Amino acid sequence: MYPVTLTGRDVTLREFRTDDVAASLAIVGDDQVTQWLAFDRHDQAATRAMIDGVVKRAQDDPRTEYYLAATAPDDELIGFARLGLSGVKAAKLGYAIRADRWGKGYATDVARQMVTFAFEQLGLHRVSAAIGPGNAASIAVVHKLGMRYEGRLRDHVLTKGTWRDSLLYSVLVQEWTA
Repeated sequence: MYPVTLTGRDVTLREFRTDDVAASLAIVGDDQVTQWLAFDRHDQAATRAMIDGVVKRAQDDPRTEYYLAATAPDDELIGFARLGLSGVKAAKLGYAIRADRWGKGYATDVARQMVTFAFEQLGLHRVSAAIGPGNAASIAVVHKLGMRYEGRLRDHVLTKGTWRDSLLYSVLVQEWTA
């Protein structure tokens, strides 16, 4: 399915464009944000490569991921969300919001839109999220979405040269629609 545009309460999710590199660098180039992601801080070249890859993969048929830019009401790019299709009717959810926009409910809006899209448009059965144990804000987001804690993934993410555990949460379609 291409292109995808999802409109939430405060945030619109849309396909990335090649001109999103500078705005994306404010997110993936920030140590404060990337401390919670599965990759280290990016420089301009790495950000360009990331966006070029996202734009190219959006054209794949079938799609293996939905990596969408999150924009605020003023159309400013403030984050992103990703659904990585990870198996039979399942996806892994990820999201990030620019640090200066934290605490405004954007992450919850973004995550809710992606889970709704996963179940209502893609017909998936399960969505999971792996979160760093110290990321209390993201843990609060998945709790708001009704995701259930499943366990700890030991040494799950290599970031800044160190292995980090992740806490695994998930929601099933019948729990989402209840």
